[in-house]
Amino acid sequence: MKKKILYMAFVAGLALMMTSCEDMFGHFLDKQPSNELTEELVFSSWTTTRDFHYDTYNFLRNGAGRINTSWMDAATDLAQTSYASGGVRTSFNIGNYYGSAGAPELTATWEHYYRGIRKCNMLLTHIDDVPKSADMSDELYATDKMNYTSEARFLRAYFYWELFLRYGAIPIVTEVLDPDGDLLTGYTTRPSTGEYIDFIINELQECESGLMSYSEGINSRNAGRISQPMARALYSRIMLYMASPRFASESGISWSDAAAAAKSFIDDYGANYSLFTVTETGGTNGVAAYTNAILRTTYEGNNTEVIFFRNDVQIQWAGIENDTPVGEGGRGGLCPSQNLVDMYDMANGSSPFTEYDETGAPVYNGGETPSVNAASGYSEASMWANRDPRLAASVLYQGVAWGNGVINVIRGQRDNPVGNANATPTGYYVRKYIPENILSAVHSGRSYRNWIIIRYPEILLNYAEALNEANGPSQEVYNSLNRIRSRAGVAGNVEDRSDLTSSKERMRNFIRKERTVELAFEDHRAWDVRRWNVAVQALSRPVYGIEVAANGSLSRKTVQRRVFEDKMYLYPIPETEGWKTSIANNPGW
Repeated sequence: MKKKILYMAFVAGLALMMTSCEDMFGHFLDKQPSNELTEELVFSSWTTTRDFHYDTYNFLRNGAGRINTSWMDAATDLAQTSYASGGVRTSFNIGNYYGSAGAPELTATWEHYYRGIRKCNMLLTHIDDVPKSADMSDELYATDKMNYTSEARFLRAYFYWELFLRYGAIPIVTEVLDPDGDLLTGYTTRPSTGEYIDFIINELQECESGLMSYSEGINSRNAGRISQPMARALYSRIMLYMASPRFASESGISWSDAAAAAKSFIDDYGANYSLFTVTETGGTNGVAAYTNAILRTTYEGNNTEVIFFRNDVQIQWAGIENDTPVGEGGRGGLCPSQNLVDMYDMANGSSPFTEYDETGAPVYNGGETPSVNAASGYSEASMWANRDPRLAASVLYQGVAWGNGVINVIRGQRDNPVGNANATPTGYYVRKYIPENILSAVHSGRSYRNWIIIRYPEILLNYAEALNEANGPSQEVYNSLNRIRSRAGVAGNVEDRSDLTSSKERMRNFIRKERTVELAFEDHRAWDVRRWNVAVQALSRPVYGIEVAANGSLSRKTVQRRVFEDKMYLYPIPETEGWKTSIANNPGW
């Protein structure tokens, strides 16, 4: 019989060889070159089995620049990639879903997650036959086996969920298939959406009790490993999605069900999590608190907001160069749109524009400028003044001191030099998820930038959205939103705004706007507009930007006219998979 070769990361003993603190946080954090072992050898000892299992965590993807150095949010109305080689710019944005530039997302996702699923299936198949190490107690052996089994079931469920978002309900494989084959031999029948989601939900519910507790999970040696709250948080997300307009009729899941799922997390785990409010100097500052909530870690920065994340070692200049302003020596990269900037409220809690649509965006009425709400104090001439502090924490705009200089996007100036093809096309650069301390001492700094998959504000937003859809505006809805806005430094209470409390529909649009700005650049927008059934409206509208004249005056402009058709709600199944398996492709492809 032909031997199957497994690729795995070995990490035993690395903690003793490394001196930096990130290398002390458990075996699964170290990303080392692979070695090869046969399947028989992997599962012949507890040590190699453990390392094989920890390596599965590498299949959790980091969203920062993962699509040929561009971000998924640059495939939405929130941003534009500055450089022409960015993966989404010549694929998603122009409707070319077979374009090679978008391959890491459009085609490689399929094999990536199915290979991760195969690793989970292997662990689940063999773990009961792996002998315990001589130095392990029976109790530790039983606990580790229970934890690893539950983690593998969680990871498999998560991988299937990520595949569902992109391809819909596809074959569920629970046995170990030939890695040199198509990974789907004998599995070409596509289940219904209900059957597929039932499998995922059942896995999450059954694995939760076998995962590490919250207190065990936050121990630095376990940082990043799956614990019980993560299973419940993912369950909340999936229930919300499946109650949404696109999926509700097939899933049978109601808004009340989704509200109950979010509430169960708040009731059972909410005491362990909170919105991060700590600044570097203490005191209250919405910009600093929101920035720290994204960049501070659970194990070093005492960040009790992040629930589920991909744990990585510290990064240096190379890790942010692609998305740093050109005046700082970067490539521009992820450039926020005026569309996103327009979604932020005023700091006094009012909306700068008079009307918002079902995508959460202000209504543009065929032009580039929404109708201004004069009572809010908003002015086009000083559009960034007195805005929700999350704007300043997420977007770099003209005149902001940042890094080793001041942002200047006037044509011919520091961040918009003549002839530089990477200069921002929107007039903005991204600040969120970019650790500024890396820029110190000639870009020699280091910082953590773990990729966040779920943080506590999402749970609060899930609850507010589901509860509003189930019952209409209520104090519980307002309270969830107020907590998020108050942490950011936005004044006032949602319940005091009669324009929002007057109807479920107005509150719906507001919640969608609030979700977008709170979770911007965290890989939510592309999936939210799809589950709301408003992707055509959101993703086919033009992306807007601004020009700053030499005298400082501002004018709006259209940056790119986007393409999005109904068939693009799902990706086409990769052609090679269709050839090998004859699996039915998605509608329209």
